[in-house]
Amino acid sequence: MSLLPSKLLSLRPPNPIPGLPYPSAEFPYTRRQTPPRVLCAKRTGKQRYPSEKKKIRLKRKEVLADVETRNKFDGFWRLSKLAVPLHKDPGKDFLGVSDGLLEAIAKVLEFPVASMLPAEAFSVIRKSFDARKVLKEPKFVYIVDMDVDKLISLEPRTWDFISRLEPKVGLVEHLPQGKVSGDLISIIKDCKRNSGNAVSRDGEPEISSVSKGSVTYKTSTKPRIAVVGSGPSGLFASLVLAEFGANVTLIERGQPVEQRGRDIGALIVRRILQMESNFCFGEGGAGTWSDGKLVTRIGRNSDSVLAVLKTLVHFGGPKGILVNGKPHLGTDRLIPLLQNFRQHLQELGVTIEFGKRVDDLLIEDGHAVGVRVSDSRDSSQSNSQKREYDAVVLAVGHSARDIYEMLLSHNVTLVPKDFAFVRDFSFNVMSYMAEQVGLRIEHPQQVINSIQYSSLASEVRSGRGKIPVADYKLVKYVREEDGNVSTGTSRSCYSFCMCPGGQVVLTSTNPSEICLNGMSFSRRSSKWANAALVVTVSAKDFESLNFHGLLAGVEFQRELERRAAIMGGGNFVVPVQTVTDFLDSKLSVTSMPTSSYRLGVKAAPLHELFPIHITEALQRSISMFDEELPGFISKDGLLHGVETRTSSPIQISRGNDTYESSSLKGLYPIGEGAGYAGGIVSAAVDGMYAGFAVANAFELCHGGIESVFGKTQSAGIVKY
Repeated sequence: MSLLPSKLLSLRPPNPIPGLPYPSAEFPYTRRQTPPRVLCAKRTGKQRYPSEKKKIRLKRKEVLADVETRNKFDGFWRLSKLAVPLHKDPGKDFLGVSDGLLEAIAKVLEFPVASMLPAEAFSVIRKSFDARKVLKEPKFVYIVDMDVDKLISLEPRTWDFISRLEPKVGLVEHLPQGKVSGDLISIIKDCKRNSGNAVSRDGEPEISSVSKGSVTYKTSTKPRIAVVGSGPSGLFASLVLAEFGANVTLIERGQPVEQRGRDIGALIVRRILQMESNFCFGEGGAGTWSDGKLVTRIGRNSDSVLAVLKTLVHFGGPKGILVNGKPHLGTDRLIPLLQNFRQHLQELGVTIEFGKRVDDLLIEDGHAVGVRVSDSRDSSQSNSQKREYDAVVLAVGHSARDIYEMLLSHNVTLVPKDFAFVRDFSFNVMSYMAEQVGLRIEHPQQVINSIQYSSLASEVRSGRGKIPVADYKLVKYVREEDGNVSTGTSRSCYSFCMCPGGQVVLTSTNPSEICLNGMSFSRRSSKWANAALVVTVSAKDFESLNFHGLLAGVEFQRELERRAAIMGGGNFVVPVQTVTDFLDSKLSVTSMPTSSYRLGVKAAPLHELFPIHITEALQRSISMFDEELPGFISKDGLLHGVETRTSSPIQISRGNDTYESSSLKGLYPIGEGAGYAGGIVSAAVDGMYAGFAVANAFELCHGGIESVFGKTQSAGIVKY
């Protein structure tokens, strides 16, 4: 069931910018009003429903019954929620086993002398910082694996204490041996060694038949696969297919990171926008020049996510991303990592073509048999070439709008996000997926540090201190009202892609449009903090601006981006408004706070940018955010317009297990642009699973990836 507004307000002139929605002058909302009721919240403790309590009791019984059948001295024990006070911890950058952590472990084991426990027997799986104000003191929270054999061999006196150890749900868990570990490359090598690879890169290729629907093809053991897009999903799909021996061609419309960096520099310094090489297009995808967040909602401890993270470490990522509770890379670390990734693919025989845009699919008898490509800097497509392949993996990003139009011309099934659902296996429910639009808010980082840490703010030290640079994550639900009467519909309002110690950057792919994102480097040492504040939109919002059809969401995005460009006055100047002015629906003539955006800002009435219901939802949600983070509404807060590309506005339908398009054989839509991921990690996982599915379809491997990792979880609706 979609959440749609039941009443639309027409745009009403006169207006400073023709065609823009003009909020009602009688709108009674002020930020001091009591905010609307929150529709739902996470339930814990006594607030849980009886059915939830029953599930927890059953889970506890299952764990206890399971451990009785195991030997306590086999494998590992996982100890969770180990708290180490801040004054006893070396700090956020220390990822080993400290004396303070040994004390927390000894308390769980009931071992009397913590200093006698050998640190070598323990490995840190997760480390996060908890500075909630409800706590007596801030602390680091750990998850630790205990190697029983090593512990007993180094300290035999722990035997009695382990014999008395009992599992506790969420706190103490006995782990079976033989869990999948290692990066993706080693996992594939193990698969090939255990099951026998159907492909050999040496010797003469054998001929086998591959069935695609009603068509059976004779193919060599090196099928030709085109992967379109070099973002996380495209890179990981290429890696899997190449490791299994496919003949892979990776086609990227943008440039490699070296040239892409120069093109972005020309944009920032000389205002020259390369439409095919910018913050959105190029090697690594849009996430390369972003924060490099590796937080995900698809199972932080799942084997598939760990395989992705370990693969990133293999290519040069810091080992800390395997342990940090909120891991991120930063652009400065992503660039060399991608260079190493590219080199490995080329060593596997992957052909990588940069600066090549896919203009069309080659289709025969309802089967994708290749692509038509041209030089991406030639908009006329005069040098277009036909390339034949056995399959096409479509791994484009959410800004490849021309691809959506091309797919629609071939009647490929597209589903607007307003009506798209995806299964969340962690809860066995259907997660609603919707398009979101909003603004990017920026505060001085010191303000956010003070809100979150109070007196500890001085410990941040521009990312070089003992505690992490402060961030936030906010989610609220607001009901829409017509006058003082609720319409019964609601919108999700939340912060997105929060970049502590970062800067606001331009992600437009057209000079007549303004679209924004956040970016930060690994140290997060900038003096600003920014985040998108977005609300969900639906088909009725699109219809209010007279946009209809499958690509109405795309046109809605474009319209808002054009309006933002007009408000800014052109030349990539961004329209801005103080938070207090936005809440009061006015534009002051006073000076604006400083901004990290480097191409210039201009005071503008951003409260007139959106249809009225969207503006009201943003205003109400900001007021509610201020209740959760007092000081969020301040004279230093500056809103930038506009944020529209939080995710793909459509989903390309595909098979749940085959990853093949449901309407076009031989086409495999994957990743964020296809509507199946939301961020670096989930996109990489989707590409990895799709790579195994394609390899399985061409008999390059036996059995799908589920035999290695199990079913993947949904990325949900949040882009982390």
